[in-house]
Amino acid sequence: MTRVLKIAFIVDPLEKLKAYKDSSIAMMRAAAARGHAVWAIQRPALSWRDGAVSARAVPLSLFADDHDWYRAGEAEQLPLATFDAVLMRQDPPFDFEYVTATWLLERAVRDGVKVFNDPRAIRDHSEKLSILEFPEFAPTTLVAREAADLDAFIDEFGDVILKPLDGMGGSRIFRVAADDPNRNVIVETLTEDGSRTVMAQRYLPEIKEGDKRVLIIGGEVVPFTLARIPKAGETRGNLAAGGRGVAMPITAREREIAESLAPILWQRGLLIVGLDVIGGHLTEINVTSPTCMVEIAAQMGFDVAGLVIQRLEAALG
Repeated sequence: MTRVLKIAFIVDPLEKLKAYKDSSIAMMRAAAARGHAVWAIQRPALSWRDGAVSARAVPLSLFADDHDWYRAGEAEQLPLATFDAVLMRQDPPFDFEYVTATWLLERAVRDGVKVFNDPRAIRDHSEKLSILEFPEFAPTTLVAREAADLDAFIDEFGDVILKPLDGMGGSRIFRVAADDPNRNVIVETLTEDGSRTVMAQRYLPEIKEGDKRVLIIGGEVVPFTLARIPKAGETRGNLAAGGRGVAMPITAREREIAESLAPILWQRGLLIVGLDVIGGHLTEINVTSPTCMVEIAAQMGFDVAGLVIQRLEAALG
């Protein structure tokens, strides 16, 4: 790659990012190492006027020191068309403001701006419900809001996982047994007395071996995964919930799932995808801000963030 790219990252506030584990920072560093110019944008700074989407953008100098990892230059109000690529990496909640950002970014795409992940694809891919497109890989799943339906599912399988459709990091995920004395209140709480739809899945005992994060970068399957192994007494492997991350080579089943989905998701403009796989079953498709790049690089020596920039360069020509 001989052309110097100007790349903007839409991220959470810089001072809140943890450089020792943040995948977005790893990508920024990888871009800078390849000679590209890196800018940061905060999602609230997106705006539209006179036919163009713009934002206050800050140029960054990147450093290896995790405690002092960047220097910010002077902010400028710039049209997104100024940049060769814009990477949307802001964490949920996936609320109306997040959806509004995807609408603004979609307008920019129509004007020729290269945005990854594609804003329409982000909006259309619920990270929980997107597995419904690939039922051959998913565990037995119910999506419902009525207590009678959820109770019947719990009775049928005896041991299930209940989770909201808008959660992240393992928040509000419950394991419920048929004889759990709290099952009624759990169902009532998650569904807000039948007013919110939730997902129920057959409990997969293989969670003890880890909730595997399988990364797909620009249609290419990363050959290593990160197993998020629950701490003692937990059923959630999420690192945010105290899980332990162990990198390992991808299994044949995990590769089968990933290679089946990879061309479909890349064709939709999803540059960075994180599949969650438990016991060979696809449980989520993460497209907002998939992580685990730093852990895989540290433990296996595979530069996932560098691959992102290489695939981005190839996509831009």
